[in-house]
Amino acid sequence: MNILFVSTEAAPFAKSGGLGDVIGSLPKEMKKEGIDVRVVLPLYQSIKLKYQQELRFITDLTVMLSWRTQYCGIFEMEYDGVMFYFLDNEQYFKRDNYYGYDDDGERFAFFSKAALDVLPYLDFKPDILHCSEWQTAMVPIYLKTLFRGRKEYENLRTVFTIHNIEYQGKFDESILGDLLGIQKSDMGILKYHGAINFMKGAIVTCDRLTTVSPSYGEEISYSFYGRGLEGIIKENRYKLSGILNGIDTALYNPAKDHNLAVKYSKNTMGKKKLNKIALQKELELETEPETPIIAMIGRLVEHKGIDLVINVFDELMQEKIQFVMLGIGKKDYEHYFKNKAKAYGKRMFVCTDFSETLANRIYAGADLFLMPSLSEPCGLAQMISLRYGTIPIVRETGGLRDTVKAFNPETVHGNGFTFHTVNAHDMLDAVKRAINFYWNKELWTKLMTNAFHTDFSWKASSKEYIRIYKELIK
Repeated sequence: MNILFVSTEAAPFAKSGGLGDVIGSLPKEMKKEGIDVRVVLPLYQSIKLKYQQELRFITDLTVMLSWRTQYCGIFEMEYDGVMFYFLDNEQYFKRDNYYGYDDDGERFAFFSKAALDVLPYLDFKPDILHCSEWQTAMVPIYLKTLFRGRKEYENLRTVFTIHNIEYQGKFDESILGDLLGIQKSDMGILKYHGAINFMKGAIVTCDRLTTVSPSYGEEISYSFYGRGLEGIIKENRYKLSGILNGIDTALYNPAKDHNLAVKYSKNTMGKKKLNKIALQKELELETEPETPIIAMIGRLVEHKGIDLVINVFDELMQEKIQFVMLGIGKKDYEHYFKNKAKAYGKRMFVCTDFSETLANRIYAGADLFLMPSLSEPCGLAQMISLRYGTIPIVRETGGLRDTVKAFNPETVHGNGFTFHTVNAHDMLDAVKRAINFYWNKELWTKLMTNAFHTDFSWKASSKEYIRIYKELIK
């Protein structure tokens, strides 16, 4: 069985969020199961500059995008046992960033069309194309329209994964013929609520649909989470599966993480406190090893529940805690927390320049990890925090509900603290519960032990994907 992941991100080549982590780690796990898995990515400028010596040129071809004739170079490179293909077009990909341009619709329509056009030029014939997010949504659409009836593509199947339904790829209807080259008879596939919607088209045309956690798979059929696509999700529920993301447990491993002041594991969890002391010194916090550190790492945007934190922040800081935040997002949010850091002095640290090495040191040095998301398709940060023995406090939504189970002091089961409603004081109550348990060292040790024993490797989830692939090609 041959699987080709079509993606706009894959660590270490291109990563702006969870998608990069997933496509960087899931194929490696599938290789262990005997599946021939490969990945195709845009050849962004940053990749070309960093890996130009390792990239091997295969060939080039012309890709038709409506009336446009566009160059496409094909390069390949093996990394960690997985073959990666890179599609080159400097007009579209020689830029400082991956996304955020006025012509993103054209850029990723080209990439999707090119991903299909290059298949005959590869020494690899996929059975399934696994696509993710709106940027590759045109792959299943093109396969069912422009490539319909072409013999070399007739047995090719598609899986489309929604990582975050908030970003759908919506554009003006004028792009249908001029840019996408879709015939009038097929326009209904993409039209939705007066616009062109790439994700809607992929949901309709893909052979199987997945999301990144079971709970999110249920939630997106409701208006609060579905962002206008809930009706389409309901119509296509028969082909939908929610499969929990995993993390790269080799990459996120406190026993081998060179970014840490002191390595530690579930058998030496006492050494975690040495990382806390090192973090307090690095961030110029008061060196108070017994004071709990609450950390937040992630984008500072509304759906991450930032307003909940702001609404009770001064009440939160009345507790005997230190607060650490690492993230980039809305400028209003950044300014708010920077000003609070000035007000609270050596009890608080805020950094709005993201650093993976600092993030890992925060995971290792903090005691509690706050993630009060209004919606969270899966979330990787809470999994990473548990991997480092840092206890999460989360709202019960999406993948957070699937991965964090409320600690019960009577049964001593559970790995974190949860709250249900979109209410700042309910969140604050959960934080206060966590702080109270922190001071009970016997229960806290048990809670940390539970965290270390939580398994978020890709082993189980990769088998779920393989099961879906086998169903499609049997």
